[in-house]
Amino acid sequence: MPEASNDYRVVVFGAGGVGKSSLVLRFVRGTFRENYIPTIEDTYRQVISCDKNVCTLQITDTTGSHQFPAMQRLSITKGHAFVLVYSITSRQSLEELKPIYDQIKDIKCNMDSIPVMLVGNKCDEVQHREISMQEGGELAKKWTVAHMETSAKTNHNVKELFQELLQMEKRRSVSLQVEGKKSKSRRRDKLKGKCTLM
Repeated sequence: MPEASNDYRVVVFGAGGVGKSSLVLRFVRGTFRENYIPTIEDTYRQVISCDKNVCTLQITDTTGSHQFPAMQRLSITKGHAFVLVYSITSRQSLEELKPIYDQIKDIKCNMDSIPVMLVGNKCDEVQHREISMQEGGELAKKWTVAHMETSAKTNHNVKELFQELLQMEKRRSVSLQVEGKKSKSRRRDKLKGKCTLM
């Protein structure tokens, strides 16, 4: 069980080239890069609400290679929620998730309280589709996890992926909305016409 802290840790797993980093960067920074740069491990942080308190959403973008099994085990041990990404254009990428899911199950034991989302990325590339939405959904049902298709390139379902994942959390209330924080635009409107010398 991960130690209690103000962090909520989401770990993103998947084969190389499925778009894990693209999904995370699209969500955290709103950017998309066309070129593929292999990741060993990157962590991104974003402020969210946990039990009506401010905490940090920590997203760990893992390597697509199997060269670092100790890092993979540590990420699973510390993780609160998991995103398992495959490309809808690659059957092999879906097959590579099976041992990762099994390892999460082995380490976490009781999967009932663990949010897991199976994500078919690159849904904008329908002409190269190898895995139907139905097939992805059936595997998710078999694993008793949620399923969604996304496109980091077109920003389709990216924010929704993380919102839904956080809504699946049963042990505490987590949300992308930070309670009590006013939106920047409202603050800007209030400040219009007021100058302060410092």
